[in-house]
Amino acid sequence: MTDNHHEEVAGLLLAAGGGRRLGGRPKALLEHRGRPLVEHAVGVLRAAGCARVHVVLGARAEDVRARADLRGCVLVDNPDWTEGMGSSLRAGLASLAGTGVRAALVSLVDQPGIGPAAVTRVLGAYEDEKSLVSAAYDGTRGHPVLFGAAHWADIAATATGDRGARTYLKDHAAQIRLVECADVAEPYDIDTEADLRHLE
Repeated sequence: MTDNHHEEVAGLLLAAGGGRRLGGRPKALLEHRGRPLVEHAVGVLRAAGCARVHVVLGARAEDVRARADLRGCVLVDNPDWTEGMGSSLRAGLASLAGTGVRAALVSLVDQPGIGPAAVTRVLGAYEDEKSLVSAAYDGTRGHPVLFGAAHWADIAATATGDRGARTYLKDHAAQIRLVECADVAEPYDIDTEADLRHLE
């Protein structure tokens, strides 16, 4: 993949969740290696080669801005974050419209087990604005997911609740290029108190 390709793909980090099952602690602010999780997630996207990173914030967005070093990122406020991931995906894709970006690489703030190696693999499968690429873990689709710009309008139209782009991806399964990442990443989520053991 050429460097030019890196400029065509933006990292889109969904970090708006309120951590309902974590007693209302926003996931973006959970500590990982001494820093907020959102900062770690941005670092992963940058290390993989995403020069442009948009971060969708929701729960306690002001606290996240104050505590996390998100310099150089485009911060997108999602006032409808309580509706679930779909609203954050819509807000993020809308923020990329008109930027000249030809694809969005979508990652989730609560998956610190997915590092630069997996993101780099998914980025490497990007071809053009029609690309649909997903990381896979032992054959099962996971994150990150890369959406070429040709798909954004339809994804935004179908992204509801916590399903995000799941409906769209299911309907277009035949077009998705799966990139196996189980050897370099672990796709666990930080959803519950028990999951906090994954954080350092």
